[in-house]
Amino acid sequence: MEQIKLDVQVRNKLGSQQMKDLRHTGVIPAVVYGGGAQPINVQIARNDFERIMRKHEGESVIFHVHVQESGKAVVDFPALMRDIQHNPVSDAVMHLDFQRISLDKEISIRVPIILKGEAVGLKKPGATLEQMMRELEVICLPKDIPHHIELDVTNLDIHTSIHVREVKLGAGVRTKADPELAIVAVVFATREAEPTAAEAGPAELEVIKEKPKEEKAEEGAAAAGAAAKPAAGAKAEGGAKK
Repeated sequence: MEQIKLDVQVRNKLGSQQMKDLRHTGVIPAVVYGGGAQPINVQIARNDFERIMRKHEGESVIFHVHVQESGKAVVDFPALMRDIQHNPVSDAVMHLDFQRISLDKEISIRVPIILKGEAVGLKKPGATLEQMMRELEVICLPKDIPHHIELDVTNLDIHTSIHVREVKLGAGVRTKADPELAIVAVVFATREAEPTAAEAGPAELEVIKEKPKEEKAEEGAAAAGAAAKPAAGAKAEGGAKK
């Protein structure tokens, strides 16, 4: 596999505020670790990094990192990008992690899966293509790392899928992933069913607010007055009969 040259500068500013200031000047903070050496805090010109990533979008790449300090070369080595942090709002790259590697030792790396063709099953009404895996972890020497894994889905029909065991990896490349895992399938799109009474939960109870004490007293007095009127009328009627 081709190694992509990446120039970086030793970074002496380590605080969060200092890194924030660096980002405002068009620089991405990064760290390089592994390979039996001490980690190195570095910084990368944002324009250089974004240009490389645009050119190699969707590919696994090995970087040949050239570390400089005050304009002088310090060290260079092959490395893999292990982590990339994005701003949750703008999606701008905030920080990068690189791992030194040895070109004669096997490594584990996730390789992007790219689909090719149009599945025949998609011609049927209601059918949809579902991709369950977008990367496959492989083990190999750095020189054998595939840029990506390409799967032809042209012959996929309804309720058929491509599994890990069907992926053809290059010489010297293997995976520990479960061979029965489905990577992509053609299925029917299902409508969301209406929730049953049990799923919907208990019916909403009517809330009866307690009346203020003043209203209770007024209602009690009114009720007592209404009850007294018939009693008084009956007494008067009895007196008339005498």
